[in-house]
Amino acid sequence: MSRRVVYTLGGSPADVLTVIEEPEPAAPQTGQVLVRTTVFPVHPGDLQAVEAYPGNGRQPVPAGVEATGVVEAIGPGTPVAPGVEPGARVTVFPHPGAWSQWITAAARAVVAVPAGLSDEVAAQMLVNPITAVMLRREAEAHASIGYDGVLLQTAAGSSVGRLLTAVSLAHNISLVNVVRSERGAAELRNRFPDVPVVATEHAGWTDDVRGAVGDRPLSVALDPIGGKLAESLVDLLTPGGTLICYGQMAAEPISLPASTLLHKSLTLRGITVGHWMSDTSLDRQVSDVAAAKLIAMAAKDQFDVAATYGLGDLAEAVEHAQRPGKVGTVLIRPW
Repeated sequence: MSRRVVYTLGGSPADVLTVIEEPEPAAPQTGQVLVRTTVFPVHPGDLQAVEAYPGNGRQPVPAGVEATGVVEAIGPGTPVAPGVEPGARVTVFPHPGAWSQWITAAARAVVAVPAGLSDEVAAQMLVNPITAVMLRREAEAHASIGYDGVLLQTAAGSSVGRLLTAVSLAHNISLVNVVRSERGAAELRNRFPDVPVVATEHAGWTDDVRGAVGDRPLSVALDPIGGKLAESLVDLLTPGGTLICYGQMAAEPISLPASTLLHKSLTLRGITVGHWMSDTSLDRQVSDVAAAKLIAMAAKDQFDVAATYGLGDLAEAVEHAQRPGKVGTVLIRPW
């Protein structure tokens, strides 16, 4: 038998996610690769999908989109990426239903893990780095980024935030980081001593941002939170600036007067890795996956693990993944 994580109703992930048993998968068909999963990450987007699910409880929905494992078999006549062969370590993404002991994945979603990467890094090798690549690309669409303009990011201590900081430094993008607490700010300064960090727990934190930016234009803000924080970012942006939202951690909506948008001529954009999965060309996806692997190799020390759980501790694992102030990604080993 094989075990898989599913849900039938939306709601708190700790309450609605469950582990079921099902028959072990059949041999893969042409175009498929059978992978025995060794570890998978709990991403915020995974849990947001569970919370927002509108279904009626009749059909189980497999959870997760990314996992690492070992190739067990390849379907006959199936073209695969370099390094993908029986016995090879691979990461699978995107694959709806990746939280399972066995994955029968489309061959195009199976990527060989570079030698020297631990399972803990390999399990995070695609979703978060691809998100960082997407954010960099969206930010550089503004003419001033990479020149005199400054990029601002909130939740900078998150897994994506740390990777985006490493990418920005590698590409000479001026950056100011924003985190919630001074404790988080101190930790981030220790990792990236040359990047200014501002904690929103301080009254007047927006003035601290302005002081860090100086006379340069604050052209782009990246934000996975929304709500009141995003409203403050709009006030900070230079006329002609862009706010890019890539998450919805805040419960309240973003409330903006039309006059702000009109007089500052701002652009508001929303992106998700889900859009990347459905809307990005195959050539761009291949390029982004290659970039993600390079990021994983170059920034191994930024792939922190908050904790590792077994499937029997699923509820505890997803609760930990949602814990405020968590540093790193929660991983689950399915065997």
